[in-house]
Amino acid sequence: MAEKALLESYLSCHVCSETFRDPVSLSCNHSFCSSCLQKFWEQAENKNCPICKRKSSKEHLEINFTLKELADSFAGRQKTGSCEAEKVEKKVEVVCSKHPEEPRLFCTDEDRAICPVCEFSLHQSHKVVLIEQAVIELKDQLKCDLKSLQDKRDKYKQVEETYNKLNQHSKEQLLSTESQIRAEFNKLHQFLKEEEESRLAALREEEEQKRKTISREMKSIQEQISSLSDSISAVEEELQKHNMSFLIGYKDTQTRARAQNSLSDPQLLSGALTDVAKHLGNLSFRVWEKMKEKVHFSPVILDPNTANPCFYLSDDLTSVRHGDTKQQLPDNPERRTYYATVLGSEGFSSGKHSWTVEVGDHPEWVVGLVKESAGKNEKSLLPKYGFLCLLHRSGKYTDGVGQTVRVKKSLQRIRVQLDYDSGEVSFYDPEDTTPICTYRDTFTEKLFPYFNIGQSGDDKTTDIKICHTEISL
Repeated sequence: MAEKALLESYLSCHVCSETFRDPVSLSCNHSFCSSCLQKFWEQAENKNCPICKRKSSKEHLEINFTLKELADSFAGRQKTGSCEAEKVEKKVEVVCSKHPEEPRLFCTDEDRAICPVCEFSLHQSHKVVLIEQAVIELKDQLKCDLKSLQDKRDKYKQVEETYNKLNQHSKEQLLSTESQIRAEFNKLHQFLKEEEESRLAALREEEEQKRKTISREMKSIQEQISSLSDSISAVEEELQKHNMSFLIGYKDTQTRARAQNSLSDPQLLSGALTDVAKHLGNLSFRVWEKMKEKVHFSPVILDPNTANPCFYLSDDLTSVRHGDTKQQLPDNPERRTYYATVLGSEGFSSGKHSWTVEVGDHPEWVVGLVKESAGKNEKSLLPKYGFLCLLHRSGKYTDGVGQTVRVKKSLQRIRVQLDYDSGEVSFYDPEDTTPICTYRDTFTEKLFPYFNIGQSGDDKTTDIKICHTEISL
């Protein structure tokens, strides 16, 4: 009995006075129930030993399996007990059919609860913690997973919202573009209608003139016919006379008849018919030639889907100005939001291309080309990042690397010229073809016309525009 009492004392927790349950040992070699020690430290607000008051040097306490096995063996039928009396019967998950009590240990290496009696020897080299600690750690992990899922869902919601905006903006674009197409065709229809009426009027006028001419000629012919008919009747009457009556009057009749016979024969006037060839010949081409005065060709068309929300484009997409307020536009992948920029709608991957930009007195602009791979929010306009541009700010002209470009006078227009196959981008003053600067590179991707414009302030020029080009066929 004395040995049992001594063993019981050795296996008892000095906090709860019960046989050890999941014992842990401190650096001072005193041992306690794990849950008892945790509660003691929470109440004491320190990590000192409850017996010797020495501060524990261990950050993470692990189960003393040797002591635990001894305590569990000594407890015998008391295995279902705990440091705290369980007055309410709990429904527990069974880990071991031989020891159906609620599991207290968790192996982090195998990620499962274990039986402290049957599986002790199999987990001595593993990291084993209390179920409560494992639950806390695993819940923390799951909370991180939850946070990641929530963040991922938020991103999908943002994309969903952007798609809704894209859908709405697309509907607005449909209505606006339909209206502009109808307006343009109405202008063409009006022009063609007016041209049709003009040409029909010219046809009717010619017919009227020809008809009047023929009427005048017919009237003259009819007068001659009447006169000749009178002469014929007079001669026939004279021929009916006898002897002296005939001889007395024939001379005058003969004189009048011979006078009329001396008249030239009547001739039909040429050009009496309508000049059909004049009205129908190359009609479509001549109408198209005249239409060229009404329509214009721009070598570069701005792409509104790439325009910064501060940009306002003209209806024909050939000029841009920097507004005072941002438009509510969807953040589609093509749109450039960091700089106030807009791209041309067509990229170039071969051949020669050129266009002229009218900048006027605008104080701040950038024109040139950008490589397709350049980031839409790239903060630098250096050539190594794909930008081949001429910059102007406050009267100073610079190239893409910041070097000053000297010009004879303030530039009102800039001519951009691309020779893709030769790898050259050049800038000229179109008034006298004076070269401004040139970039040389080996191009392997599409290049897009690039436009960047600041606010005009008090300057008269508020926008920059792409000049129309004369085309010959």
